[in-house]
Amino acid sequence: MNYFRNPETIHKPLGGYSHQVEIAGGRMLIISGQIGIRLDGTIPEDPIEQLDIAFENIFRNLKAANMQVTDLVKLTTYLVGEWDTDKRRALVASKLAGHQPAMTLMYAAALASPAIKVEIDAWASCE
Repeated sequence: MNYFRNPETIHKPLGGYSHQVEIAGGRMLIISGQIGIRLDGTIPEDPIEQLDIAFENIFRNLKAANMQVTDLVKLTTYLVGEWDTDKRRALVASKLAGHQPAMTLMYAAALASPAIKVEIDAWASCE
């Protein structure tokens, strides 16, 4: 069982995330950083499109482990370059569909290739 909490003794989350997630037993899945690369190996130039594909790659990993989006407990997102914050937040909210795992967002100078503008590490847990 996973318990998502926002203690009253700390500020409210600044976005759609939880300050803490307690994992009580069950299975744990750690997904390597997922990037916006399609199955055919192509990477779109648009960072928002890369973000969308990275989430779809996370969802495919979850499905392969018989898990779903609500099993996500932690996301760490690495961004490179300029981003439209409103579009990024809207896309993340639509992908998570109201689920609020613990999250960290970081800007990086670069990732594994100059073409890659986003990478997301994901952890999931379920009974």
